[in-house]
Amino acid sequence: MTDFLVIGESVADIVRTPGNPDVPHPGGSPANVAYGLARLGRRTALLTQLGQDEAGRLIGGHLAGAGVELLSDGQQGVATPTAVVTLDGRGAASYDFDIGWTLRPVDVPAGPRHVHLGSIAAVRAPGAAAVLDLAARLRATATVSYDPNMRPALLGARAGTLVQVERCVALSDLVKASDEDLAWLYPGEPPGEVARRWLGLGPAAVFVTLGADGALAVTRAGRVTGAPVRVEVADTVGAGDAFMSAALDTMATRGLTGAAARSALPAALDGPALARILHRAGTAAALTVARAGANPPDTAELAAALAVPGPVG
Repeated sequence: MTDFLVIGESVADIVRTPGNPDVPHPGGSPANVAYGLARLGRRTALLTQLGQDEAGRLIGGHLAGAGVELLSDGQQGVATPTAVVTLDGRGAASYDFDIGWTLRPVDVPAGPRHVHLGSIAAVRAPGAAAVLDLAARLRATATVSYDPNMRPALLGARAGTLVQVERCVALSDLVKASDEDLAWLYPGEPPGEVARRWLGLGPAAVFVTLGADGALAVTRAGRVTGAPVRVEVADTVGAGDAFMSAALDTMATRGLTGAAARSALPAALDGPALARILHRAGTAAALTVARAGANPPDTAELAAALAVPGPVG
């Protein structure tokens, strides 16, 4: 049985910085999460769309090199999505996308213990319908997580997107979002209040990343805050995805994946468990932002960083 099935887009990130040549990197939030899980030793499959083009070969080789199993819906003639990632002087990223998502209904081999949905693929028609249908079917045997990782430039009206996002939240046992995601979806509302409302849709826990201010986890029992892990930032590409991978890996280590674990999640995700997840996931994100591109740590790197108190990198 596969540990994790990730469903969503793979994107060639063309990183652009002032005065330097463009540099292509494999990317896309779901692909980054799959790569991060594989780097942490998890048996991981990614259901995605890649073209038979240079960008597709770059991404495919990158994922396969970490041990990710690539799955597709069998469509021919699709183009690999691209995004121009422009970094400012502080390493903060902005994006210009050329992305289509046309996933068709598909069955996957050997049911996974956990399904992760993410970003554009979970909300963008026409492929989003197939994503949610597959996740709903697999939920009978798997736990489910979701990261909206909003890209407003690719989305329609906020109201319609919000309906789709909340459908994904309702399917999920664990949701992770950034404060920027929530600010776009729910302007003017505090992230913690949104997280509490999302709990009412079904998840056992909602994690909110706060950039340089760390992260928080919200459950029906309360909230836990994770302190930021200080590093010298190279760029912020892939930080949230590294956080997600490490959080899911930690849950798997604690036996909290698979549908049989669902009923145990509220009690198992107590204060100490949430603090452990936040610290480990925050450290993985810090290691990622300390170097260029979406380059998350492997098991040994993460263990070494966790063993040394203080700043990372």
